[in-house]
Amino acid sequence: MKAGRLDLSRIFRRRKGEKKQTGQPTEKISELEQLAGDDRMTYEALTQTMFLDPRKIETPMKQAVENAKKSEKDGDKAKAGMWYEVAGGLAIYEGNVKNVVEYYSEAQRILGREYPILRNPEKAVVLAQEYYKRYLLA
Repeated sequence: MKAGRLDLSRIFRRRKGEKKQTGQPTEKISELEQLAGDDRMTYEALTQTMFLDPRKIETPMKQAVENAKKSEKDGDKAKAGMWYEVAGGLAIYEGNVKNVVEYYSEAQRILGREYPILRNPEKAVVLAQEYYKRYLLA
């Protein structure tokens, strides 16, 4: 290397065994998608409802439900639905299928939006629990 010139060949050289990139983007799949495998329906249902790290949600499930009921009573359907979604996401984390069904059914009723998790909540909660065990409690 001459003085004043940077030898870029050393910087951009591939490591041994590293293949040349073909310009094709590699498809990276999430941990949840790996766990779901071929079960696209359950995967899609969870991507719309579960929290990837529910430990960061500061509102407890009971408080979220109270907030939802108060918002509904006050006529704020959007806020009520959002709080039921939060409660439902926390119920997924707790593994409580009964509450998942209850809270997402309420959100569906209030918002008029369909929640695919209600088609097979037991299977979705089992998959979510597996995700949480592997990636949050590890």
